[in-house]
Amino acid sequence: MTAVTPPAAGPLRVVVVDDHEMVVAGLKAMLAPFTGRIRVVGSAHAVPDALDLVASLRPDLVLADVRMQGESGLDLCRRLAERMPEARVVLLSVYDDEQYLFQALRAGAAGYLLKRIRGEELVGQLELAATGTTVIDTTMAGRVVESAARLERDEFWPGAHLGLTHRESEVLALLVSGCSNRAIASRLVIGDETVKSHVRSVLRKLQVPDRTAAVAAALREGVFR
Repeated sequence: MTAVTPPAAGPLRVVVVDDHEMVVAGLKAMLAPFTGRIRVVGSAHAVPDALDLVASLRPDLVLADVRMQGESGLDLCRRLAERMPEARVVLLSVYDDEQYLFQALRAGAAGYLLKRIRGEELVGQLELAATGTTVIDTTMAGRVVESAARLERDEFWPGAHLGLTHRESEVLALLVSGCSNRAIASRLVIGDETVKSHVRSVLRKLQVPDRTAAVAAALREGVFR
């Protein structure tokens, strides 16, 4: 856990929380050109340290990874909501899935942004979050609006009745088509680890042990017609 003396006034004061030192260093480097608008006043690699740091520094915002070893960014949101409800947490993630977004908002997050975001856009979004606006990655926000519209029309994606998210439904469709994880990653423009996470979630929700059984279950349940 590291900290610097916070400025009395001026730039937005931010605490960065991520369990990978390289990610913390990368975020600091990304924000460094914008010191007139934003300043990283501290960083932590675990939720307990982050709680102590936020209590000590009282930053304007906390920028935290969604998934970390031990407690997650979602846990950090919940615990700060109990201890310091005025604290605003913006979550960063590689997961562009509505499921994670909804979990973040339910946990009290002030925003959900993807790690592919560029520096100037990140600064702008954090400035908005500091004013009380809930910030969401623009591509995800569009999908959420589309999902809400389909719900209103009583339409939804294949597999929704089985608890699959829209992204998981897309992954399952590609599994049925015989695509490998690498091919799925390429088609959906997501990382290999993200694909693996979605596949694990699909198997769990379909209550099957492997990909072959998932395909059989999808066909048996008439998920894709």
